[in-house]
Amino acid sequence: MNKKFRIFATCDIGEAFSRLRERGYDLEVYPQPQAPPKSLIIEKVRSGVDGLVTTLRDPIDAEVFEAGKDTLKVVAQIAVGFDNINRADANRYKVPFTHTADVLTEATAEFAFLMLGMLARQMWSAEHLTRESQWGFWHPYLPFLGDEITGKTIAIIGTGRIGLAMIKKCAGFDMNMLCYDPAYENHDYINAIQELMDLRHTRGISKEKTWIKYVPFETALRNSDFVSVHVPLLRPGESSTPTLHLFNETTLKLMKPTAFLGNTSRGPVVDEKALARALREKWIGGAALDVYEKEPLPADSPLRDPSIADRCRLMPHFASAARITRLDPDPNKGMAGRCVQGLIDVLESNYGGDVTKMPYVVNKEAFGKT
Repeated sequence: MNKKFRIFATCDIGEAFSRLRERGYDLEVYPQPQAPPKSLIIEKVRSGVDGLVTTLRDPIDAEVFEAGKDTLKVVAQIAVGFDNINRADANRYKVPFTHTADVLTEATAEFAFLMLGMLARQMWSAEHLTRESQWGFWHPYLPFLGDEITGKTIAIIGTGRIGLAMIKKCAGFDMNMLCYDPAYENHDYINAIQELMDLRHTRGISKEKTWIKYVPFETALRNSDFVSVHVPLLRPGESSTPTLHLFNETTLKLMKPTAFLGNTSRGPVVDEKALARALREKWIGGAALDVYEKEPLPADSPLRDPSIADRCRLMPHFASAARITRLDPDPNKGMAGRCVQGLIDVLESNYGGDVTKMPYVVNKEAFGKT
């Protein structure tokens, strides 16, 4: 490798950066934990960096691409999502951007399941009871009871990689599953899960026979005890099946009054004002969220209403925040490793320099044959 590439990273991603330094890259890392101002990103790009390492916090659009015109060669995002990157602008300036899909699949599904379990079993309320010395006696049903997960019905809304991983975990808890996906139904996977569930019942591992099937969205909501959201954010005009505010006053009212909603996909999939009202007026039993319409969660968010605190769990975009998943330098294990590999692929012209063959590049359409 003859050229010494210059990289600016908007945050530290740990040991994975050693690979770049070992390859002779000139790497500058923004030292603060908070996101750098956009003006600084533009300044660094204008100075001639070859690559950017970015997060969901960083707005990357025409202003940034114009500043790096003829010099910026790649934007490597340490996230699966890329809502912060203007795809049309990236395509117009012919800058490929990468993401870190797959490696956070299991961690996110695991967190989604645990989050719903914490909500259903009222663990937050129970710990407060203990910590505040309000636990003065044992009683069969006072001061409150939680809800079991085992044997219940869950709606899996979105059966992409994370949705399928969630299904696998729910099968282990003998749950019945109603699946909905607006774009693609993976019947081979669903049939395989049903075979495993049938075998568990036949061999006496599961007492009750359980089932899984695809159903319409409304059917899934009406008949489930839990609803777990795993769809991408698609705005009107971007898709024939947009998911912006998929959960709104109309659809939340379809859910059982005892049902629990969990969202680890994208914040704007849920209308937060409608959800807060649903919790206040008890249209549903509770909600657990890890993503929000605006992040970090604003101080005046309706979700912070103290009257719904016992039924609304709020997490800090934390689902993939596990040591291996976030920081492992191996691109087959960690987001950090995959982020760096995506950067290297583009800058060092791996795959014969064919961007369309690079596995972590998102906007391949801008580099196909014309």
